[in-house]
Amino acid sequence: MIDFEIPEDARLVRDKVRAFVQGECHPAEEICTADNFETVLSELRVKARSQGLWCPFVPEEHGGMGLRPLANALVQMELGESFLGALSMNTQGPDDATMLTLLEHGTDHQKEKFLKPLLNGEKRICYSMTEKAAGADATGMQTTAVLDGDEWVLNGEKWFSSSASVADIALVMAKTDPDAPRHEQYSTFLVELPNPGYEILRNIETMQPHTDLGLKLGGSHSEIKIENLRLPRENILGGRGQGFNMGQHRLAYGRLRHGMHNVAMAQRALDLAAKHVIDRSTFGERLADRQGVRWMLADCASEIYKARLMLLHIAYKAEKGMDLRNENGIAKVFMANMVHQVVDTALQLHGALGYSHDTPLARWYTGIRSQRLVDGPDEVHRWRTGANVIKAYEKYGTTASACGGELFD
Repeated sequence: MIDFEIPEDARLVRDKVRAFVQGECHPAEEICTADNFETVLSELRVKARSQGLWCPFVPEEHGGMGLRPLANALVQMELGESFLGALSMNTQGPDDATMLTLLEHGTDHQKEKFLKPLLNGEKRICYSMTEKAAGADATGMQTTAVLDGDEWVLNGEKWFSSSASVADIALVMAKTDPDAPRHEQYSTFLVELPNPGYEILRNIETMQPHTDLGLKLGGSHSEIKIENLRLPRENILGGRGQGFNMGQHRLAYGRLRHGMHNVAMAQRALDLAAKHVIDRSTFGERLADRQGVRWMLADCASEIYKARLMLLHIAYKAEKGMDLRNENGIAKVFMANMVHQVVDTALQLHGALGYSHDTPLARWYTGIRSQRLVDGPDEVHRWRTGANVIKAYEKYGTTASACGGELFD
């Protein structure tokens, strides 16, 4: 028997978060501007914390809710419905995945100095790994870190460091051991900001235009110049040569979080579309009663359904401590394309109204295109999934284990 019943405790926290997002975050969106953002967010966070809604996946002993993977997935699928949702409970990216890294690998000193203010919502952190020269191949990065007495000296450049313009701390990956095996050449460092050796050259303009509010939310992607950046020896995180492995662990959660939030955005987009076609009539007939419109809605419902099942299965594997790398890669690509299809369809059903900024759909549309690039482009994940298919057949004589086959073992 396969049991899809959600445990009662997970259901209760999901319902509580859903009520908060719909009752508090949605109304706050309507009044939130660049001028009052800090006040709006502060008030939301006070309300969230008073209800015990804070840092969902962080262990209780560190001030969080201590949710396990399934409950956290359910919660994140609610928070993604509002651009204030994750921020209201201090579970926004890129901070969330870096908190996990510090929890897992930080020393007592690092947890006190860097993690504690992050968990309290007093500071934000960015992750500087990507470089122009390396792109999706993280092992091609050229930023270096050299020991000089009791200090590390970093030099290089970083590209597309998300939320760097609002960060108080940066996590920077650099090459420390060029002669070591490829995946052991890199280490990660904690940098207090501002720092003269860590210079933001610009916030890179993208197809999603910057707005004053968007920048305050952390919606920037910065080009960074790192020049003679000097750090205490103890600012290395997780040990020398462990940067790449820690980075992959961190990115793995980031991919899942993107997927969870994509499901939420897709669901809200479909809700907006359903309301619009019910309310809108043309040539004496509701849009909702037209066959073509219903087919469009059906396609969206099918994609969201598949996405939810993927996330629930991955959450199940995470709960059991099972290897979920293959499923995570498949889901990452699927979710990114799913949300694009659903938002695009919702926009189409709204007509010119959807293309305008009178609904959030146009803004979502330009933003979600990045989902097929961030945390690894589609092609890299598909290449890896294809490799897993080949490996499975060579090992077992069937590809089933690379495409969910163990569900039926």
